[in-house]
Amino acid sequence: MSNTAQMSAKHRIAALLDDNSFVEVGALVTRRSTDFNLQQKEVPADGVITGYGLIDGSLVYVYSQDASAMNGSVGEMHAKKIVHLYDLALKVGAPVIGLVDCAGLRLQEATDALAGFGEIYRQQTMASGVIPQITAIFGHCGGGLAVSASLSDFVFMEEKSAKLFVNSPNVLAGNYTDKCDTGAAGFHYEAGNVDYVGEDEASVLAKVRELVSILPSNNEDNDSYEECADDLNRLTESFAAELSDTSLALRDLSDNGFFFETKAGYAKEMVTGFIRLNGMTIGAVANRREVLGEDGKAIDTFDGTLTCAGCYKAERFVRFCDAFDIPVLTLTNVTGYRATVSEEKGMANAAARLTGAFAQATVPKVNLILEKAYGSAYITMNSRHIGADMVFALEGAEVGMMDAGLAAQIMYAGEPESMDPSVLNQKAEEYRQLQLNAVSAARRGYIDAVISGESARKHLIYAFDMLFTKRESRPAKKHGTV
Repeated sequence: MSNTAQMSAKHRIAALLDDNSFVEVGALVTRRSTDFNLQQKEVPADGVITGYGLIDGSLVYVYSQDASAMNGSVGEMHAKKIVHLYDLALKVGAPVIGLVDCAGLRLQEATDALAGFGEIYRQQTMASGVIPQITAIFGHCGGGLAVSASLSDFVFMEEKSAKLFVNSPNVLAGNYTDKCDTGAAGFHYEAGNVDYVGEDEASVLAKVRELVSILPSNNEDNDSYEECADDLNRLTESFAAELSDTSLALRDLSDNGFFFETKAGYAKEMVTGFIRLNGMTIGAVANRREVLGEDGKAIDTFDGTLTCAGCYKAERFVRFCDAFDIPVLTLTNVTGYRATVSEEKGMANAAARLTGAFAQATVPKVNLILEKAYGSAYITMNSRHIGADMVFALEGAEVGMMDAGLAAQIMYAGEPESMDPSVLNQKAEEYRQLQLNAVSAARRGYIDAVISGESARKHLIYAFDMLFTKRESRPAKKHGTV
């Protein structure tokens, strides 16, 4: 049973949509089953309110589960209403937003309810990559409904009352809620299952509105633009000081400091989110070495390597951007792959998936190398070699195999030079000049321009403007397998 004593299902819809814009669909639909005790129960709208309305003038479809009607449980007709909503959304090309507060399957309807779940799953799968799907959780979202939430593109949770779980915490062997509440918003935020956690319902709904306002309505009509009120030639004078925490660097680059970060609590060494450049929505992926607090001091530090979690986080984000024709910017600052036993178990697969996502994407792709770009991890991070359209590097950036000192030690191992530190340092400097700087990479055509940090914003704006009409085809196939 939901433990929310907050907004009603209708109030959530009203708070989400533009004033007086909601039109309900299927208000008179109710259950057909009369088995067990259902014949004595009134189930208004079969526990879910469905319809359409506007967010900032753009059409969206919404369903909101009603915990006051059999705890919002999913029965046959409840599911059919949601499936019908998806039918309408796919026909007109508009996002679907689910406001979840549900006790799960309606036991009295058994296989009919299970069939309904399956139909919802199928519709969500068919809609994936065609229309944006957003789920906001305010009460319970358990069992099969947790799978439905994860079939969405973005998931939001209210901090106190929302619960997301496949199996209840108390049925997990050796666990109980007081020990580890595996249904809590914080748990799933850190696990990467949730994009945003809000302190109350109003903040969650406001964040959903913000996301919808920057996304295209579907995969064919890109209306994710607005008039740019920021100076296109604005210098980013503090950019060079923000390279360790790229969430700050992205805000500096973006129009009026706008940045919508996704999955901020998960794999913090990899930043993903949306910025605006000249009014255009851009998907951003960036390596991060530090998380800085408001006082400028480091809260978390990272070693500059790619991790399995970071690769998976970025890969899914890149695939979403490519599906909806959103250009992609990468800020690269990577020295290799995380070298631990646990990471080694999945690193090859994770890096392959991220490499495949960048290589397969046909949207405009721009890469800015910040400080270091070493080895095959650099290749993975949207390099020219796997398809980046434009590559920039900051002055002083290093691009190559590895650190110059280590390279010198390896190349001259066992040689007389290795016995003299001054000679070895000289060889390292020689390697740095010939093989490890952005200028040498630019001379080989791997980098288009070496730029200053303060000019980064205008270079990126010009690059994406130039690539606006990019068209790129791929070999005909059903789909890839990476």
